[in-house]
Amino acid sequence: MLEGMRTPWLALLMTVSLVISSETVLAQPLPPPINRSEQLNQLFDQAYDEILHRSPVELTRQGSRDRNFEWDDLGPAEPRMRARLMRRWAEKARQLASGQSLDAETKLSLQLFLARADLEEKSLEFADYDYPVNQMYGWHAEVPAFLSNAHKVGSRSDAVNYLRRLESLPAFFDQLVEGLRRRQKNGILPPLFVFDYVLSDIDNLLVGFPLSEAAEPVHPIYADFLAKLKNLQLSRRDEEQLRQRAQAALRNGFRPAYENLRQVLLEQRAQAGESDGVWKFPNGQRFYAHQLETVTTTSMSAEQIHQLGLSEVARIHAEMRAILTRLKFEGSLSDFFQFMRSDPRFLYSNDEAGKAAYLKEATAIVDRMRGQLDKLFLTQPKALLVVKPVESYREKSAGKAFYEAPALDGSRDGFYYANLYDMSSMPKYQMEALAYHEAIPGHHMQISIAQELRGIPKFRRMGGYTAYVEGWGLYCEQLPKEHGFYQDPYSDFGRLSMELFRAVRLVVDTGIHQQRWTRAQGLQYYLDNTPNSPLDCKKMVDRHIVMPAQATAYKIGMLEILRLRAKAQKEMGARFDLRKFHDVVLVHGAVPLKVLEKLVTDHISDSKDEGS
Repeated sequence: MLEGMRTPWLALLMTVSLVISSETVLAQPLPPPINRSEQLNQLFDQAYDEILHRSPVELTRQGSRDRNFEWDDLGPAEPRMRARLMRRWAEKARQLASGQSLDAETKLSLQLFLARADLEEKSLEFADYDYPVNQMYGWHAEVPAFLSNAHKVGSRSDAVNYLRRLESLPAFFDQLVEGLRRRQKNGILPPLFVFDYVLSDIDNLLVGFPLSEAAEPVHPIYADFLAKLKNLQLSRRDEEQLRQRAQAALRNGFRPAYENLRQVLLEQRAQAGESDGVWKFPNGQRFYAHQLETVTTTSMSAEQIHQLGLSEVARIHAEMRAILTRLKFEGSLSDFFQFMRSDPRFLYSNDEAGKAAYLKEATAIVDRMRGQLDKLFLTQPKALLVVKPVESYREKSAGKAFYEAPALDGSRDGFYYANLYDMSSMPKYQMEALAYHEAIPGHHMQISIAQELRGIPKFRRMGGYTAYVEGWGLYCEQLPKEHGFYQDPYSDFGRLSMELFRAVRLVVDTGIHQQRWTRAQGLQYYLDNTPNSPLDCKKMVDRHIVMPAQATAYKIGMLEILRLRAKAQKEMGARFDLRKFHDVVLVHGAVPLKVLEKLVTDHISDSKDEGS
C-alpha cells in the first residue's frame, strides 16, 4: 500500500517545489546524505545500545534510569543470547561495509567490532569457567557497592526503584545460587580458602539496624538510603513511609537473599578442595590458554610469559641494588626488603588518624600530578576524580587499590579506592606509584578520555582490553620518574617494588595455572622476591587463583607501550613529541596491542610524510 501512495506524494512535492524561489532553496539546503561510514557507526551504536539494555545494572552505572528497578539476568541462556545478538549485528556490519570505502577510524571500528563478536562466540565454551562469588568480586559484595555508588536517587521514583531492587534480591540471588550449583556439578568449584573470605563478607552484611534490633550500628545500605532521602524534597509522611519500606525491604528482601546464599556456600565449602589452578577444570589448560590470549591480546604461551617474568624480576632486582648502593645500605637485597617491610617510618598508624592522613596525602599526590598534565598530554579528561577508602564491609577481602569509572553522563565522579584495612600493606613509599596508576595519569585519564571521545562508537568508548588498560596504568607509574618525580630514593624504590610485583605476577600466575604450583609455593615466591607485606603477597596469590591470567596483562601491556614509544623516538628523532605520542595511545579508546602497534606505526609514517 505504501508503494501506491508514493507517486501522488512525490508529484505534489514536485509541484510545490516549482513555486519556491531559488533563493529560499539555497537558504534551506537538504542535509547531506549519510555516507557508509556514518551508517556503520550508527549500526555500532544501535548494537551497543541493544546489548547494554539487557543489563539494568550497567545501564545504571552509565547514568541511565532505564530499568533501574531490576537486576541483570544471570541465567545460563543469557551468554548465548548476547553472542547471538553480536553475531547478528556483526553480519549486518559486514554486509553494510562490503565493497565500500570507509574512513580510517570506521575501518578500525569495524575490525574491533567483528573481533569482539568472534571473541564472544569463542568464549561461550567457557561461560561457566569462573567463580561468581569470590573475594575479589561477586554479587555478594557488588550489591551494596552498586546501590551506594551507582544507583542515584534524584526523585521519589528513584528511591522507590532502589527499594524495588532490594525487595527483588531473593529472586536475583536464586539465579546466582543456581549458577553456583551448575558450576559445581560441572567441576567448577573454588578452593577452600575462598569460602572463608566470602562468608566473612556476608556475615558483615547481616548485622546492623534494621536487620538487628539494636539501633547501632546502622546497616550500610540503610544508611546510604537515608542519606539519599535527605536530598529529596519530601513531606514528612512520605519520607517516613519510604523509611518503613526500606526497613521491610532489608528484612524481607536483603536478609533472606543473603542467608540463602550463605547456606549454599556453607554446603559447597564442605565439598571444596585445596587444588588452586584451573588445570583442575575440565579442559582447564585450553581455558587458560584462551584466558591468556584474551587478556594479553597476544599469542604468547604460558611458558613464554613465565620466562619473561623471570627475566624482568632479575632486571628490576638489579635496579633496586643500585638504589641500595646510593643509600649506602649494608646488607643484601633480601635484608633491605625486610627493612622496608618493618621500619615504622614507612607506615601510617593503623587507626583512624593514620587512615585520614593517608587519604589526605594520596589526594595531594593526585593534585600535584594534575598540575603537570599540560607538559605531558594534549587531551585531558573533563571528569572529576575523588579519592576514597574501600568500604568497611568489603575492605578485609578487597584488593589493595582500584578505580571506578565515572558515569557516562557526568552524574558520578571517578573514584580512586584505597584499601586501608591494614596500613602495613599501604606503605608510604608506594603511595606515589599507586596513585599514578589508579588515578592520574593512569586509569582515570585513560578511561575518562575514552568515555568523552566523540566521533567513535560507544563500544570503543566504553570497552576495554586488559593489557592496554592495565599496561597504561603501569606505564603511568614509570612516566613521572622521567619528568622529575620520585626524588626520594625510597619512593623510587617503591615505584620499582610495584613494577617488580607485576613482574612476579607473570611467574606466579603461570606457575599456579600451568605448572601446578600450590598456593603456598606462589606465596613463598612473592615473599622471597618482593618487599611487600605478607598480607599483600597472600592477597595477590589468592587473586591469581580466582582471576586466572588477568594479572599477566599489566607487565605485557607496559612493555609494549614502552617498546612502541622507543620505536617512535628512534624513527622520528627531533620530530618526536611525547604529548602527541600519548594522544595516539589515548584518543582511539582501548585497543588490542597489535592495533596499538599499527596506530603508532601510522603515526611515525605520517610524521615522515609531513617532514618530506
